[in-house]
Amino acid sequence: MECNRKRLSSAPLQVPDEVTQVTLNHNDLSSLPFLGDISSNITSLSLIHNRISELSMYQLQPYVSLESLDLTSNFISELKVGSFPSMQLKYLNLSNNRISILEPGCFENISSSLVVLKLNRNRLVTLPSKVFKLPQLQFLEMKRNKIKTVDSLTFKGMDSLKSLKLQRNGITKLMDGAFFGLNNMEELELEHNNLTEINKGWLYGLRMLRVLRVSQNAITTIRPDAWEFCQKLIELDLSFNYLTRLDEIAFVGLGVLDSLNLGDNSISHLGEGVFGSLGNLCTLDIRNNEISWAIEDSIGVFDGMKKLNTLILQRNKIKSITKKAFEGPEELEYLDLSKNEIMSIHPEALTHTKLKVFILNTSSLLCDCHMQWLAPWLTDKPFQSSVSAVCAHPTTLLGQNVVTISQDNFVCDDFPKPHITLHPETSVALRGNNVTLSCVASSSSDSPMTTAWRKDGEVLYDAEVHNYARYQDGELIYTTVLHLLYVNFTDEGRYQCVVSNHFGANYSNRAKLTVNEMPSFLKTPMDLTIRTGTMARLECAAEGHPSPQIAWRKDGGTDFPAARDAGCT
Repeated sequence: MECNRKRLSSAPLQVPDEVTQVTLNHNDLSSLPFLGDISSNITSLSLIHNRISELSMYQLQPYVSLESLDLTSNFISELKVGSFPSMQLKYLNLSNNRISILEPGCFENISSSLVVLKLNRNRLVTLPSKVFKLPQLQFLEMKRNKIKTVDSLTFKGMDSLKSLKLQRNGITKLMDGAFFGLNNMEELELEHNNLTEINKGWLYGLRMLRVLRVSQNAITTIRPDAWEFCQKLIELDLSFNYLTRLDEIAFVGLGVLDSLNLGDNSISHLGEGVFGSLGNLCTLDIRNNEISWAIEDSIGVFDGMKKLNTLILQRNKIKSITKKAFEGPEELEYLDLSKNEIMSIHPEALTHTKLKVFILNTSSLLCDCHMQWLAPWLTDKPFQSSVSAVCAHPTTLLGQNVVTISQDNFVCDDFPKPHITLHPETSVALRGNNVTLSCVASSSSDSPMTTAWRKDGEVLYDAEVHNYARYQDGELIYTTVLHLLYVNFTDEGRYQCVVSNHFGANYSNRAKLTVNEMPSFLKTPMDLTIRTGTMARLECAAEGHPSPQIAWRKDGGTDFPAARDAGCT
């Protein structure tokens, strides 16, 4: 029976005996209506948008068969012990009220039956412990409240819970064990909060979790071993956060993950093999980041991702696609490179893929002989509607789409993109000495070149660098020199120079720097006078890098029993 928008302030006078569902939405009821004897037959009661300010067990007692109660958009401010009589209620919606207080035990009389509870758009600030002893509850929503902290064991006693939604609360802190006890939960939604990190403390106990959504937070860090307790995740959404780097172990433990969204962060550093543990991943979204170097530097960032089907790299400042850029994903069918000013694509970068959808829009192509392959490849594939590939160089082809250009016009008369002619060299230095690494690049263009030095994949912003430019035989020769002063062990690593101009960037080989330290004695043996037959103990200790090995000599020789048995002392 429906009596919506009738301006009712009391229950309808006549309700047919056969009615089991009553809808009295958008009226002026100030309390739960009494429907007479028929109340005991009602299984569903909807009272959305009324003026009800209090829940009373006495008003609910006649509804002995009630399974669904919707009180959305009323004026209820608290739930007390005794708000509900003993009943078999399964669905309860109290969203968009004014609830700020949940007394422990307020749900006790419906705890054995309640399956769905919605408390969205209320005024909850804290969640008292033991308030959610609801062993049959499977779905809990508390979106758009004012919860800032979730304490340990808050949800203990909800053994059947499968889905928890806490979006738009402004949560800043999840204590260790915040979700402990939710042994069967499969979905956790925490979007639009103020969380700053992912760690195993607040994920503790979520062994059955399949979906985790934490987009639109302030996450900057994924802690080591973060995923130790939720290794059954199949969907992870980390989009719209503040991530700037992903270290090698960022996703260790997520071997069954199917979908990963990292879009709209500020990621500029990907640790070597960061995606290597994601062998079952099918969809990877990294749009709107700054990972151009990972694609341009031929490091095989997607190695091991044999099942990857969909890859979104939209708006990442990518300028060139190297031969090994997509090496690894054998099943890649969908590739989005849109909104990147791509200048060059290696002829073998895409030929091994199984692409069915390829999205590219660039007006910056360097249309020389190395791009001659692109037009026939596009013509042979069903990509022409999703690809716009327009030349920027040479000037004779400026503004022309590659598919309209004759093959004879793709020529290599010059090489405007920087070409590295001298790579930095691997070296070994003593601690405290100075080290110089040099890199030389040339270009046929007079477009100004810029350089950056990287150590282990990260840009050295404060390094001491000297750059020199000169012309030779019509070419611009650019030299960049990195000075490492008084090197220490922290300077060890792999160094690389990146040379860029208007036509793209080129990356040098990685030069390994090893820092050693000459051995020095910490302890030396002292003269001893002892009796015959007693044991003499001579001590020697030294430091250095790498750790020094210590050997003993006696009268210039090494073949004596004590020397063979001696360790470092």
